[in-house]
Amino acid sequence: MKKGDFLWLLSLLAVVAFLVFPATHEIFVDSTKAHPYMMGFIKVAILATMGELLAVRIAMGGWAKPVGTFWRVVIWGVLGMSFAVVFPIFDAGVRTAIKAGLIPSFGESPIAAAFFISTAMNLIFAPTMMGLHRITDTYIELCDGKIANLNQVTIHKVVEHIDWKGLVSFVYMKTIPFFWIPAHTITFLLPPEYRVLMASFLSIALGGILAFAKKKGQGSKN
Repeated sequence: MKKGDFLWLLSLLAVVAFLVFPATHEIFVDSTKAHPYMMGFIKVAILATMGELLAVRIAMGGWAKPVGTFWRVVIWGVLGMSFAVVFPIFDAGVRTAIKAGLIPSFGESPIAAAFFISTAMNLIFAPTMMGLHRITDTYIELCDGKIANLNQVTIHKVVEHIDWKGLVSFVYMKTIPFFWIPAHTITFLLPPEYRVLMASFLSIALGGILAFAKKKGQGSKN
């Protein structure tokens, strides 16, 4: 095991320990309820960045900081803040539609409700969020991670640089139906204070999936 592998695993264990240890667990729950946006920022910024680092590790065979790591962390955090409000919106909206008879309840099954909430969120919100995130990541890459270079990069350059075919054919058509909808069905079975955290942990798993897919794609070209 390389030093970077050990440090990454140690960081993950530290996060898990913080969540499991009773005293810190209580702090986590109370803080999430009292400061949902701040905690959304922190949770997603930390865990999604760890997922991104893992993806680089798998794809390149070694640890390396992505270009503009600081700004990537900030953007992940902002997305985490959006999750803090988007999750309750879709939860309440779908449950209201179920009560109105617009969506079947299957005997008031909590699993069915969670599935429909996950499906609605991933078909309505996720594609826009993923596309926006791809745009911000591309800006960071073309600016070489420096905000001073932002005025040198036009939206036209960004749009031309993005692999839209890969975004649609793999991220939209495969990860949404086969990963995100089932995974977030589990998410919406959890108490509200754990949902953004669950999404953050899922980003680590997705980082590995995307890295393996990229590696496989590169191998098929050789």
